Amino acid sequence: MGEKTQPSLLLILLCMSGLVPRSAAFVFWTALLETRYYHSSNDTVVKLCECGVYGRNSEVEKFSGYVAVPKGDPTGCNPDTSYGRNSSQEWIALVKRGNCTFSEKINTAMYQGAAGVVVYNVDGTGNGTTYMSHPETDDAVAIMIGNIQGTEIANLVKSGTVVYMDIKVGNPHGPWMDTYWLYFLSIAFFIVTAASIAYFVFISANRLYSMNRHRRTENRLKSEAKKAIGRLEVITLKRGDELTTSDAMCAVCIESYKAGEVVTVLTCDHVFHKACIEPWLLERRTCPMCKCDILKALGVEEEVKVDMSTSSPPEVTVITVTGGDSLYEVPLNEPMSHEPEQQQNLYDNIAFVEDSETARG
Repeated sequence: MGEKTQPSLLLILLCMSGLVPRSAAFVFWTALLETRYYHSSNDTVVKLCECGVYGRNSEVEKFSGYVAVPKGDPTGCNPDTSYGRNSSQEWIALVKRGNCTFSEKINTAMYQGAAGVVVYNVDGTGNGTTYMSHPETDDAVAIMIGNIQGTEIANLVKSGTVVYMDIKVGNPHGPWMDTYWLYFLSIAFFIVTAASIAYFVFISANRLYSMNRHRRTENRLKSEAKKAIGRLEVITLKRGDELTTSDAMCAVCIESYKAGEVVTVLTCDHVFHKACIEPWLLERRTCPMCKCDILKALGVEEEVKVDMSTSSPPEVTVITVTGGDSLYEVPLNEPMSHEPEQQQNLYDNIAFVEDSETARG
């Protein structure tokens, strides 16, 4: 009971949201078929089964009436086929599959006033049914039942037995609603979710490891920088010293030197306020003026700061230069050591050389 209720509720929600039209190809509805007729002993025989399947293009709704079979051809393909029923009572056409399309059978019966059409399968198929398609019918209600059951009802009607049929909407079925498919989709969902979580955990752990490694490297470099700073020459300025009498200024704070201030002399002989240069050296470890590496100058080997995998390439500003009929991109902020090679590469282009000579001339 629980297995049928859950898919039904899911389908109802989808139908209410307009996502599943009545003729959706990925779901089909079964039909509850109840037949009643009087036996020769005046006993009422009632048979009930969920043995019908609504057509692909059928209205999915209940219908009922007395069963009528076509006279002559049981398939009801002839447009002039008579069922011998009038419109005073609701009646259902019972026709056999074959000889023409489902649409032709259904339209012929509906044209004569049938409340609905029941198609039973061909001989040799037992009680097997198929999901019949009848796109050329408008607002028709049609189901298919098995051959054995349909033949039995047709024979009763032909023998003069009055058979009443009541058909109600059964349960929805489809690949996505099958229990095994639900299990499969659930397992697939959990596998994908687990893989995604594992991937993000791996990425986060790798990033955390890189950050910790970078932090440890920075801490070691700061420790080495502290040792190096302790080996630098420190002077207390006195009145009359050259630094106090000249216009020299500390390049970090941009203020003049005064008597009584403590200054630090770097290995490159540049002088700065001790309170200004020490925080600078802890972070950058180079002279603010000449970029001299203090650690290397003091013989302290600097470790690699960051892995190549975590470092980003330097940004390069590029301008476009016109040379003849061609365009050339020239980086502006390349290191000075690369400039001669850059110029040599540029002058290898004949058009560029001609333009340069013309400008100089």
